[in-house]
Amino acid sequence: MVVSEMEGKCPSTHTLFQATNAFCAASFTISLHKADNTTVTIKLKPGLQANCRIRMKYVIVSELKIKPGDNVTFTFTCNTPEKYFITEIQKNIDCVSGPCPFGDVHLYPPGLPRLNRTYIWDVKASTKAGLELKFSTSWLRQIEPGETCPDSVSYNINSSIDNATVNIGTFCRNGSVSRVKLLGGVVMSLHLPWHLPLATSGFNIASRASIKRLCIIESILKRESSITLMSPNYPLGFPEDELMTWQFVIPPNLRASVFFHNYSLSNCERKEERVEYYIPGSPSNPEVFKLSDSQPANIAGTFNMSLQGCDQDAQNPGILRLLFQVVVQHPQVDENVTHLVDLSKEKNMTVTIHVEGWPSRTPLMSEPICLICKDPRTCDRALTLTSGAVYRISFLCKDLSQLRITAEKGIGCMDIRWCQKKIYSLSVPKAITRLPIRLHKFNWKLLATDMINVEITSPSLKLQQHIPEQRCNTSYSYSIVSATPETELNVGVFCPGGSIEKIQMRNNITISLKTFGKGFINESIPQDLKMSFVPHIKDECIFTVSPNPKAKVYLQTPNSPYGLPPYVSISWFITVPSKQTARLRFSKDRMGIACETGRAFVNIKEETPGAEEIVRREDELLPQPRNMLHSFWVNVSNCRPVDKTQLALQFWVTLADKQLDLGIILAVVAGAGVLAVIGLTVCCVKKKKKKTQNPMVGVYNDNVNTQMPGRKGSFRKGRQNNESHVYAVIDDAVVYGHLLKESNGSVSPEVDVYRPFDGPIGSMPPSPPPFSFRKDIKCSSNPEEEPLPLMDIDQDTYTFAHQKSGQSEDNGDANKKDKGDTGMPLLENKEQDGLVG
Repeated sequence: MVVSEMEGKCPSTHTLFQATNAFCAASFTISLHKADNTTVTIKLKPGLQANCRIRMKYVIVSELKIKPGDNVTFTFTCNTPEKYFITEIQKNIDCVSGPCPFGDVHLYPPGLPRLNRTYIWDVKASTKAGLELKFSTSWLRQIEPGETCPDSVSYNINSSIDNATVNIGTFCRNGSVSRVKLLGGVVMSLHLPWHLPLATSGFNIASRASIKRLCIIESILKRESSITLMSPNYPLGFPEDELMTWQFVIPPNLRASVFFHNYSLSNCERKEERVEYYIPGSPSNPEVFKLSDSQPANIAGTFNMSLQGCDQDAQNPGILRLLFQVVVQHPQVDENVTHLVDLSKEKNMTVTIHVEGWPSRTPLMSEPICLICKDPRTCDRALTLTSGAVYRISFLCKDLSQLRITAEKGIGCMDIRWCQKKIYSLSVPKAITRLPIRLHKFNWKLLATDMINVEITSPSLKLQQHIPEQRCNTSYSYSIVSATPETELNVGVFCPGGSIEKIQMRNNITISLKTFGKGFINESIPQDLKMSFVPHIKDECIFTVSPNPKAKVYLQTPNSPYGLPPYVSISWFITVPSKQTARLRFSKDRMGIACETGRAFVNIKEETPGAEEIVRREDELLPQPRNMLHSFWVNVSNCRPVDKTQLALQFWVTLADKQLDLGIILAVVAGAGVLAVIGLTVCCVKKKKKKTQNPMVGVYNDNVNTQMPGRKGSFRKGRQNNESHVYAVIDDAVVYGHLLKESNGSVSPEVDVYRPFDGPIGSMPPSPPPFSFRKDIKCSSNPEEEPLPLMDIDQDTYTFAHQKSGQSEDNGDANKKDKGDTGMPLLENKEQDGLVG
């Protein structure tokens, strides 16, 4: 440490500072009697330079050692020697060759400089006798290595047996340790800060009979409290094959519980490391426990606890150590109330009841403790129950709201033939919901082989994806994670009350139900989450969504906000009711990534024959908002991006009732008008023909072929396999033109044919699509109008009427103006064509 010239050096006797500099102006005289067997050493603190010295009559030194029988006077060369020097006072007491000075231990010698002081009492004693250190009413509290005391006053106790020294522990004032009994000698140290004047040591030494063990530590607990204690030499190893005891003095109206927080075991060759309890009134004293066992709880009154070591392996001894806690509290009001937990019908399930924050958070010593007991003496802060058994548990806890339940259930499928048709209910068992404890989390571990995938459904409640634009406000949610040995995909967080009916996923799945409030039990009554195993799917995840007509549905790629892992493909199937349309819109214009290898795609396609597929790459703009008339697919496939940012997309869907297009309405009205004009024209022509021509008779002959010349096969019913649904808008003059035939082939009439439908056809003709989807058709009378199909015909057989031989039919003036004469000669061989005059 570097100090100023004025601070680091004592001024001369002629300066004004002489009267104010206490250390430099005053000298210290230490006189030690030879019989006291005490040595005083004043030395520099470790690691400091000698900026301050000790001045005696003829010499200046940096360390001063005063032995028994010496009388030394000295001063310091600086005015703040407490920054540089410490004092050690060691007194040796021989209880082997002579009598021991038992009784109160005084701080000797008096008049020492105000420096940090360490008093050491080294007491030699025979192993056939015991020594007892009894502390004053403040008592002691054991602390862990490296921990400091609030007032900087600490005691360190070491046991000395032959040439071996064992560190019993370091203690602060104001605790519960009232006495320490030791076998053989003891080295007791008291550390005092320079600014604290202390007149007494706070303990006395007494002689006791041999205790036949390393030590006995007595702790008196008069009221509700919690203490922490450690085995000797902690965190190093407990001595081999040694025995020690803790005595806990507790009023009979209080209850004590023991908890082991940190321990390790050595490698034993003989015997076994164990803990023994002597509990007054117990029928099986001593009660023996392993260090790995749950230790006794709810102990009434005083008891003893002993730690027994073993004979260790010389080559690999290991370490036996123990840090534990004793909690003392009043009996709880409900300590005799038991709760039945029936897990006898469950499989592969564990239920853990624990204090909130377990296991990462350790309750403070001042906090009231909550214990869970599976029998009156087996209690702990955490209790795990396994499936296949029935338990009766009780709680030692004033406030049950501090407790939580965490459960886990495993469901597996190794052969799809045995589990494909099974439907598993992912609901919290009633054995858990009936407990007066809040459920914190329930995990379902769904395990399957590579070619078996998982499907979860929520038929009635459906699921909502929790995202910033669409937050869950229920008292519980489901977190879904898909994992492989290489990667982990966070599918998302979901809650009931949305539009997602089904999620299909690959790999092993973990579904975690997590609660957020006290209303879970009431809200969860209609839990309907189901799970089943399905054959292999191509995508990493497939969502089936039925949007709510009254709400906007937001959907987002999994693993948000970190984005999809490379080469992962996700699909959504959005169902659209027949009387509604869906509006699809992406939340941004581009994917926002550049690919290092591969390509990223967004694909959109309606679930209808011949639908156009919309495809966008990562370097293209995403599709503009669009209306979808049918159920449709949205697929997002990732590449390997050039940077750490992955692909993350969000889109939303809304439903609306279909609106009839005004253009369609006008086209239907116009078509009806054209049909009326055609009908009126045909009627007039027929009336004119009746006046000028003889009536003709057509006879149908079922033995001849009535098909158009050049067509093979007979005319068959069934609209899927013939063209009976194709109608011709023709002149009246050529109504039988399909029967005409020439020797070198067929002659087809000049007609316009409307064929707007090319998909599968039922037994009835399909309804005409909107005009905007039809092909262009020429009208015989007006090229700007589109003819409508004729009326549906209930049968596929027809009766024809023909002219007599040699007669010709007038086509009418209207047709002649537009198309010219379309008349054709009749066939000469009437019998061949099945016509009889």
